[in-house]
Amino acid sequence: MTTQTCSTTRSRSWVGRSAALLLGAALLSGCATGPNANPADPLEPFNRSMYSFNDTLDRAVLKPVATAYRDVTPQPVRTGVSNFFGNLGDAWSFVNNLLQFRGLEAYESLVRFTTNTFFGLGGVLDIASEAGIERHKQDFGLTLGRWGVPTGPYLVLPLLGPSTVRDTAALPVDSWGNPLGQLDPVEVRNSLYGLRIVDKRASLLRAGSVLDTATLDPYSFTRDVYLKVRSGVSGARDEGAYEENGGKLPDDEY
Repeated sequence: MTTQTCSTTRSRSWVGRSAALLLGAALLSGCATGPNANPADPLEPFNRSMYSFNDTLDRAVLKPVATAYRDVTPQPVRTGVSNFFGNLGDAWSFVNNLLQFRGLEAYESLVRFTTNTFFGLGGVLDIASEAGIERHKQDFGLTLGRWGVPTGPYLVLPLLGPSTVRDTAALPVDSWGNPLGQLDPVEVRNSLYGLRIVDKRASLLRAGSVLDTATLDPYSFTRDVYLKVRSGVSGARDEGAYEENGGKLPDDEY
């Protein structure tokens, strides 16, 4: 076994152990009580502390970096970066659409990926969207939901942000399925991970400003929106329900 293979195996094992530890810590952290407690958020004290930690870190580091990135990087370049990472996501969406027996969505995800990879300079140009081929974003958490696994309690992860018990349990699989995770050398892979985080945060700068000014409790607003998207329910929330087109991640807007 090569040194690079050992390094990749250790990295994946670390992701799995970290997800298990986070789940255990959250479940042992206590439950919210009182008449106003949200039944979908029994871990609210822990979640609010993690939300506060993430928000502090974001304001101190990530938001300033993302703002500088937006200000100094021309829009066409930012669009190309976003297209590149979106194209990698289409590859994993193809796998998950296939696992969900969504034949048309799987086909279109595969066509998007191959078209943009070979004719769009590795995905920098989104030729598929110009041709009217729809994006169907899926991940392993949504695949579990497709086959009846409920979202479980809401869970805020350090650094990663909003999640659920189901989505956290799916993280090791999503990490393994991410094409970035297969890249070597490690320095290139980590640089791309960093660029993806900054690019994603830059795309959310306007939404973050609206959230700060439009809601009295950003935590509750973020939680409710996230759970609605991940459960795939429109209107009143029905725990564990999964509509035919529900639970899909919204396409990014740049």
